[in-house]
Amino acid sequence: MPSKDYVILVNTKDEEIGKEEKLKAHLEGKLHRAFSIFIINNKGEMLLHQRASNKYHSPDLWTNACCSHPAPREKLEKAIPRRLQEELNIIAEGLKPLFSFTYKVTFGNGLTEHEYDHIWLGKYNKELKPNLLEVKDWGYFSIEEIRKGISQFPDRYTFWFKELFERVVKKLD
Repeated sequence: MPSKDYVILVNTKDEEIGKEEKLKAHLEGKLHRAFSIFIINNKGEMLLHQRASNKYHSPDLWTNACCSHPAPREKLEKAIPRRLQEELNIIAEGLKPLFSFTYKVTFGNGLTEHEYDHIWLGKYNKELKPNLLEVKDWGYFSIEEIRKGISQFPDRYTFWFKELFERVVKKLD
C-alpha cells in the first residue's frame, strides 16, 4: 500500500474532521469515509470479486464489486466511478446511493477497519477485464448462490460484505 494514500477522517455524522495516511488510519482504527459498490446485471445476478492476495487486509476473500475510499477533497460521485474504472475497468450504469452504515472490525494482522461506509448500486452487463493487482477472481452469482456460499463458507467472504448483503438484497426488490 503506497504511503502517499490518504483517507478522509470523519465523525459519526460523516462530517469531515481531517485526513490521515491510509495505513496509519488502519493501524489506529480511526473512523474514515469509505464506499462499497454493488453491481447487478440484467439477470439479477450480483458481481463479486475475490480480493487480490497482496491486499493489506482480507486478501483472497470474496466481496462486492468494489470497495475503496475517496481521496481528500474528492466527492463520492467522482471517487466511485474512478475506482470502478481502476479496479474493474468498467463504467457502470445508473449508479445511485442506497444507504450508509458504520462498522469496525480488527484483523489478525493488527489493522482495524473503522469505516463510515456509503453503499452504492449500479448495473453492468459487458465483459470484465479487471485489474489483476486488485482482483484475483470474479463472477456474477445469483442471490441464492451467494446466500448459500455465505451460509456454508462464511470465512470466504469479507466482514463488510456479510454485514451488507441482505440489506442490499432488500433494496433490489
